Amino acid sequence: MPPTQAAAAEDTEPIGPDTLAIDLRTAVMKTSRRLRVEATGDVITPGQYSVLAQLDSRGPHTPRELADREHVQAPSMTRIVNALAEHGFVSRAAHPADGRQVQVSITPAGEAALEEARSQRTAWLAQRVANLSPEDRLTLSRAAHIMQEMIAR
Repeated sequence: MPPTQAAAAEDTEPIGPDTLAIDLRTAVMKTSRRLRVEATGDVITPGQYSVLAQLDSRGPHTPRELADREHVQAPSMTRIVNALAEHGFVSRAAHPADGRQVQVSITPAGEAALEEARSQRTAWLAQRVANLSPEDRLTLSRAAHIMQEMIAR
């Protein structure tokens, strides 16, 4: 694998924020894309996974709220919710504050499908991490903590 700009500059000069930002963005995007493709099971698509994760962590939402959160058009979200409902992964109910609207909630079957997909993603990534040296694993661990702190600010 060719060295990144930041890695190439590591021994000669300090890494500038712009160079590091490019390297981080690229690495995060490629890793995320590979996780979605490599570790999504046959049961749910990456878009369905994302919706289930939203419902699991944030509770019931209207399809419009889900579409806004996922940055998709309402008809696309309707198709995703319909597919999830067909598999029994979500349920629909009248909105408690506005009976004209529908709220979508994750079901126990949806929680199980989400956990299975998460486990597949973790296993896929753990396989790759296992091939790293102990020093590189320590570096990645530190980087993961730094990124989490940076995002939380």
